[in-house]
Formats: sequence, structure tokens, C-alpha cells
Amino acid sequence: MRHILTIAAAVAALAAAGQAQAHARLLHAAPAVGSTAHGSPQALRLSFSETIEPAKSNVAITGPTGPVSTGPLALDAKDKRVVVIAPSAPLRPGAYKVSWGMTSADGHHTDGTYVFKVAP
Repeated sequence: MRHILTIAAAVAALAAAGQAQAHARLLHAAPAVGSTAHGSPQALRLSFSETIEPAKSNVAITGPTGPVSTGPLALDAKDKRVVVIAPSAPLRPGAYKVSWGMTSADGHHTDGTYVFKVAP
């Protein structure tokens, strides 16, 4: 009986770990988290651990003068885990906060923020 309980506990732990991995985690971004870009980036690229559902996801950029207007959120044509969003106008020097909310293809939603700077 003790062996059955141990096996059941192990299976439950593995199932919970699998569910935790099913959420899209930000793996890296360009401009990189905490970095300084020299000049305005043409687009931001956010790479996640899971395939993203763009219709249920969003990215907002806030800069030194407030919200930044952007084009539509898109997925990289070669990698559906990479979100691309372009500012409508060049970013001015200063600090920027990127807030993202992603829904992975399996329906799990995660969100987060990061910052980067633009230097002249």
C-alpha cells in the first residue's frame, strides 16, 4: 500500500510540473531585458517558451512621455513562439517599460513586464 501511495504522489508531482511548464514564459527579448539600445529599435521581439495565440495576447510599451503607439502584434513567420511588435514612430531616448500578456496555444495565460533604455 505504501508503494502505491508513493507512486501516486510521484505521478501527481509530475503532472503538476507539466502544467507549470505549459505556461508561456519569456525566454529573451530584443532589446534585451535591462539593456540599453543605441538608437531606436525598429521592432521588439519577445521569445516565449510556448507557441503564442496572438488574438488573445497583447504587448504595451510605455516610455518617458507615456504610452507608445504600435502596429499590430504579430508572430515571427518562422517561429510561432516569437512575438514581434513595432513602434509606430522611432523611440526617443529614455527608459521604456514593456508589459505583456500572452496566451499560449493551449489556452494558458501569463503576463509580465520588463524594462530597457534607448540611448541616442
